[in-house]
Amino acid sequence: MELNQSEEEQKKILQTLNPTKVIVPILIGLAIAGYFFYTSVDTDELITNFSKASVIWIGLAFLVLIVRDAGYIYRIRYVTQKALSWSSSVYTILLWEFSSAVTPSAVGGTAIAVFILNREGIKFGKALAYVMVTALLDNSFFLIAAPLAIIFSEGTVFPEESQLGSFGFLSTGLRFTFWISYGLILIYNIFFAVGLLFKPEAFKWFLIKVTSIPFLKRWQKGAAESGDEVIIASAELRGIGGGYWWRASLTSSLVWTARYFMVNCLLEAFTDISIAGHWLIFARHILMWIIMLISPTPGSSGTAEITFEIFFKEFIGTFSAAVALFWRLFTYYPYLFAGAIVLPRWLAKTAKTKAD
Repeated sequence: MELNQSEEEQKKILQTLNPTKVIVPILIGLAIAGYFFYTSVDTDELITNFSKASVIWIGLAFLVLIVRDAGYIYRIRYVTQKALSWSSSVYTILLWEFSSAVTPSAVGGTAIAVFILNREGIKFGKALAYVMVTALLDNSFFLIAAPLAIIFSEGTVFPEESQLGSFGFLSTGLRFTFWISYGLILIYNIFFAVGLLFKPEAFKWFLIKVTSIPFLKRWQKGAAESGDEVIIASAELRGIGGGYWWRASLTSSLVWTARYFMVNCLLEAFTDISIAGHWLIFARHILMWIIMLISPTPGSSGTAEITFEIFFKEFIGTFSAAVALFWRLFTYYPYLFAGAIVLPRWLAKTAKTKAD
């Protein structure tokens, strides 16, 4: 079975990756951050806290960031079975992060990721398989880590209404949003894993049957195409040993642990936090990330800043608005600008290496 991204789809992807797309998420993020600064952060407090910030913990935040990105680069090279060179792996991760920053988390970036790998010379079927592997690994980490976060935090992972201040009305909504998001990821991952690793033809049959219901019929064509994609990806992964999965899983765990620990480092830089407090921060970040996955804004702009304020204000008070912006300066805005700068050069570099 042969299947490739159409020229129209590739054109849409290039429009999505247009460097001018950085303007919208920047404006949204800065507007939300500006509002919090105006309403809750005192200038004297800002100067005092930054002047007393721990250089060591800020340095550790940089180190964690490096570990995270190095882990991503290593993982994509390993998952693609070294089909990517180290330099191509760097380009791929930068552009993958850029695409995540300019598209809503709820939309997903599978097509864009496949386009990037295909443009790097990996055939469509293999590119699709590798992207699906990373999605399966990432979702599996969320699904395992989130219940552990709830269990080991003894239920305190969700902020109480009294701790949320003006956001107190969101207390119940946070739990509801989390469990809805978690349930959707769980259902998606189970069906996806079964289809990709065991029964791809049955997966396609199921999608077609479900979309044969009258009010779902408009999505039947897309469902059939998704089924074909899973069949192709499954064939590409056939015969890969268990060692491949274990190594890829461990790398994914390292990457996400480093990603979450970033907030621990930044909060500790401005205040003293107990070991139990650090675990609670880490656990809340896991849950916060799952909620952010259903954000309708590009790169969760606005949503990220608001949820940061909700989950971590307990530890640092009104200064959490400043730390939220500091956190995004580490983990979000650099990829917007790096991607916008790298994209034209990468397109020229890969113009002749695109695989059929």
